[in-house]
Amino acid sequence: MDVLSDVLKAVRLTGAIFFERHLHAPWVGESPPSATIASMVMPDAQHVISFHAILSGSCWAGLAGSPESNRRFSAGDIVIYPMGDANVLSSAQGMRGLPDLQEYARPQGRPLPIVTRLHNDGADYCHLICGYFGCDARPFNPLLEALPRMLLSQMSAAAQGWLSSMLRVAAEEAACGSAGSESLLARLAELMFVEVVRQHIAHLPDDSNGWLSGLKHRHVGHALRLIHGQPEKPWTLAELARQVGLSRSVFAERFAHYVGVSPMHYLVRWRMQLAIKHLAIPGTSVAQAGAEVGYESEAAFNRAFKKYVGVPPGSWRRGKSPRNPE
Repeated sequence: MDVLSDVLKAVRLTGAIFFERHLHAPWVGESPPSATIASMVMPDAQHVISFHAILSGSCWAGLAGSPESNRRFSAGDIVIYPMGDANVLSSAQGMRGLPDLQEYARPQGRPLPIVTRLHNDGADYCHLICGYFGCDARPFNPLLEALPRMLLSQMSAAAQGWLSSMLRVAAEEAACGSAGSESLLARLAELMFVEVVRQHIAHLPDDSNGWLSGLKHRHVGHALRLIHGQPEKPWTLAELARQVGLSRSVFAERFAHYVGVSPMHYLVRWRMQLAIKHLAIPGTSVAQAGAEVGYESEAAFNRAFKKYVGVPPGSWRRGKSPRNPE
């Protein structure tokens, strides 16, 4: 079981390359919090993540209102804001701008991306592609909870990597705008996100904790693969500990250290995430959705769902917005 792929599939990751920017210094662009523009850029997503990829030239990027987060990025670099924070891109450090919400309206009658060419007296050229990822945040997205506010991939030192090549393909595709271009760019964006997360995991220090570090840990990673491989199985703490080759107490302590919750708590939360997918299938009853994730009793499923999600499964399915739970 590939746990990362399983999570990405369950939380319905989608991508969109929204803007292509051709800029000459001096310039600055400030993006509002993703929640402010989510209904315009990705109306079907619970949670929206913004990203910027630098195709040529260089610029500064950071969290709006947080000068210490500013970093210089060069061609091949990518910055992602998993929490959807307001952020600033600029040709020089410390510049600020005012977001224009009107520019985020999806164009009518023509495909994305929206192309901007800013020419002025400056000579320094920067070519960017910017866009969004949509995903489910509730009831449980362990990846989203584990990512930093700024996720960085600085590829300049490894320009031969396939991610850099993919960015060049994206630039060429955005420029030609052929049939199916918007869909192709969306898939490229999703691949880019996965690769940046993979790099982030690979470079985590050995002594770090969190769900992403747990994926690499011998025993915790094994337990996560077991849970994701058979979430409907009646797992117990004792059985998981036996499977990974640890005592119950040592396993429980180690799992909680890395993942932040107990193995049983994690199992139930993941079951609830899977349950909402089943509840969305027309003709599937609440009892059937519960059975798919390991509940023989509809009453037991209802209790667990309300406890961990906040509303009964029937209310969730009847159109209760995940952005505005009771």
